[in-house]
Amino acid sequence: MFGGRPLFVLFGSSIVQYSFSNGGWGAALADIYARKADVLLRGYIGWNTRRAVQVMDKVFPKDSAVQPSLVIVYFGGNDSIDAHCSGLGPHVPLDEYIGNMRKIAEHLKSLSEKTRVLFLSCPPLNEEMLRNSTSSTILSEIVRTNETCRLYSDACVALCKEMHLKVVDLWHAMQKREDWKTACFTDGLHLSEEGSNIVVEEILKVLKEAEWEPSLHWKAMPTEFAEDSPFDLVSSSGDATVNPSEWTIHRKIQWS
Repeated sequence: MFGGRPLFVLFGSSIVQYSFSNGGWGAALADIYARKADVLLRGYIGWNTRRAVQVMDKVFPKDSAVQPSLVIVYFGGNDSIDAHCSGLGPHVPLDEYIGNMRKIAEHLKSLSEKTRVLFLSCPPLNEEMLRNSTSSTILSEIVRTNETCRLYSDACVALCKEMHLKVVDLWHAMQKREDWKTACFTDGLHLSEEGSNIVVEEILKVLKEAEWEPSLHWKAMPTEFAEDSPFDLVSSSGDATVNPSEWTIHRKIQWS
């Protein structure tokens, strides 16, 4: 808690690192939780769960005076890439991926009694769009399929069920939209604004339904310095002020 606000940390690979760009889901959460919680980005493009396990003590030290109220975790897309013949690259076998995600969850749960954990499973991908993306011209062939994404997504969801963790099943959630292949991605893999909106909607749904005390849903959290003030904007009548602390009229989407 910095200055009295709860701390939300987004931890993961490029889906997280890019989440503040181009109408991303991280930026949307930061706006939704403005004056309610501080949203901190810890995203690392290209990373797999092996690298996450290596640094989780540094990113989330157990002896920190301030521990997060919520950690949203995404890993799996890079782990699911087929193994390269050189032995190099981000591929992590499915069994090891599950074990690494378990280690991450156990570490985060040990930070404090009030630290809540939410996993995001591997989203689908548009294989044709990915093959035609600019990244394919500077990297060796990346064998990445929607089917392997499903396998890693299902494994994440099953692990969360076993460990009683909250999870957003992105692989299924995104494909509920008929035009998901063209609408949800910038390059077949990374999320467009439309794809990010699905992530935000699913996260908020989980936070609203979670029986956590205190609740971490934005509507249930207090707004910082929300008391009325004579220094607020003057009303049209000219004899009073209007408190704009809870206004959301600037948002294109009125989130529930």
